[in-house]
Amino acid sequence: MTTDRARATIVGALLVVGFVGYWLWYPSGTSKPGSGDTTGRTASVAQDSVDLTDSQLASVKVAPVGEREFPVERQTVGSIDFNEDMEVQVFTPYQGKIIALFAEVGDDVKKGQTLFTIDSPDLLQAESTLIAAAGVLDLDTKNLARLRDLYTTRAVSQHDVEQAVSDQQTAEGNLRAARDAVRIFGKTDADIDRIIAQRSADPTLVVTSPIDGRITARNAAPGLFVQPGGTPAPYSVADIDTMWMLANVAEDDSPAFKVGQPVTVKIDAFPGRVFDGKVTTIGATVDPNTRRVLVRSVIKDPKHELRSGMFANFTISVGTSVRSPAIPDDGVVRLGDGTMTAWVTADRRRFTQRTIKIGEESDGYRQILDGVRVGELVATDGALFLSNTLDTASQ
Repeated sequence: MTTDRARATIVGALLVVGFVGYWLWYPSGTSKPGSGDTTGRTASVAQDSVDLTDSQLASVKVAPVGEREFPVERQTVGSIDFNEDMEVQVFTPYQGKIIALFAEVGDDVKKGQTLFTIDSPDLLQAESTLIAAAGVLDLDTKNLARLRDLYTTRAVSQHDVEQAVSDQQTAEGNLRAARDAVRIFGKTDADIDRIIAQRSADPTLVVTSPIDGRITARNAAPGLFVQPGGTPAPYSVADIDTMWMLANVAEDDSPAFKVGQPVTVKIDAFPGRVFDGKVTTIGATVDPNTRRVLVRSVIKDPKHELRSGMFANFTISVGTSVRSPAIPDDGVVRLGDGTMTAWVTADRRRFTQRTIKIGEESDGYRQILDGVRVGELVATDGALFLSNTLDTASQ
């Protein structure tokens, strides 16, 4: 009797131990026998599918796959530079020594604004000739008037009067030529009249900006002797209504770029802003070291905000936009091996991970080239949560 009771006790203990061991060994994340389907339990997993509980569903948003227009674009990085096609080298028209400077690099200047002045011996000579011509004309004019008075009394001959008329006309021509010579130096008629009236020559030659723009370089200094065409130019002025966008694109992408293609540029210094332009130049050669091709675009900058050297990201439209299936960026999950996936569902509770092939990105949506069809339900928000749930349950 005692032996039977001991045997029964041992068997009962073995059954309890086996039951507890089976309960502990059963994989976590999988419903245990008799557990029931209660709210808040761990999601059940089968292969690459996840069944969510009611509480977990709140972390996932579902929507049907739709269609969107995706522009055919290429993106790369580059930098801003001055538009050299609109840049002017400002030289002195005559030789001389620089007296004073009136503009610094980076200053915005207007057409006709003084950049620098020089002490010009050529201007001094032209003004001296002007003063002398004005004096000769004044003398010849008075002499002609005197001879005409004498001629009325026959005190002088008609030949003398005619010679005085010729001299006076010659003096008028010389004065006109002298005025034109001084006018070449930038002097106005008012300036010329003042020089004649004061009988004083001013050798200061004023050199002005030929265009509206920004000073991009200054190689002038007081006391420096400059000559016409002497390099480097004392000043460089660039029209900044437009700027250059310079980028080096991969050799493989270069056939897609064409002159005239529209360009949108985003500058790090102006977040949220977009600058428009177009491609103007495609490089004729490939850099042998980097295997890249220069692409130059002209960018509109009506507010003169861009600065040379700014870092830029630009997008060039290289073809007609295409209409394709699309899902939001948050609905796409990149796996560790680079595979792109989306979570598809038919009943909004059971989700299956599916490999997809993506294309262009536009306004927060990804173009889907393969893997899901228009109308299928996918997780548009919370896809990463589903992937983490799958990874956790499979461990």
